[in-house]
Amino acid sequence: MPLPIAGIDHVVIMTTNVERSLTFYKTVLGATSPFERAFKDGKTKSLPIQIGKAVVNLQAVDDPAYIVANTLAAGSTDLCFRWDAPLADAIAHLEAAGVAIIEGPVDRPAADGTWGKSVYFRDPDGNLLELLSTVS
Repeated sequence: MPLPIAGIDHVVIMTTNVERSLTFYKTVLGATSPFERAFKDGKTKSLPIQIGKAVVNLQAVDDPAYIVANTLAAGSTDLCFRWDAPLADAIAHLEAAGVAIIEGPVDRPAADGTWGKSVYFRDPDGNLLELLSTVS
């Protein structure tokens, strides 16, 4: 019998500079930060940001939350976002934002079993980010 897991609620990205990362994710991936005031007021140790339908928590590696992974390191995340448009649009968007594509486009399987194409790039801490499109 399958368990009632609906999906991933959020992922934490460790960063050496939350403000720099927030600017990057807002500028490059259109993130919003509905809890930014609470974070700046010290009410939370991580900053949840909304990127499309995904939530990523930005957390300073030198100021961890109350419960964290055993090993904290900025630049250790590998995260893929689905791009719901042709990959050429993603490439143009990244180029316009001055973000270097380090690989791609390359063929990749998606979580839903379909095939798509991806491009890879890095955030300011060196985390590997991927945009995957199954749209032609």
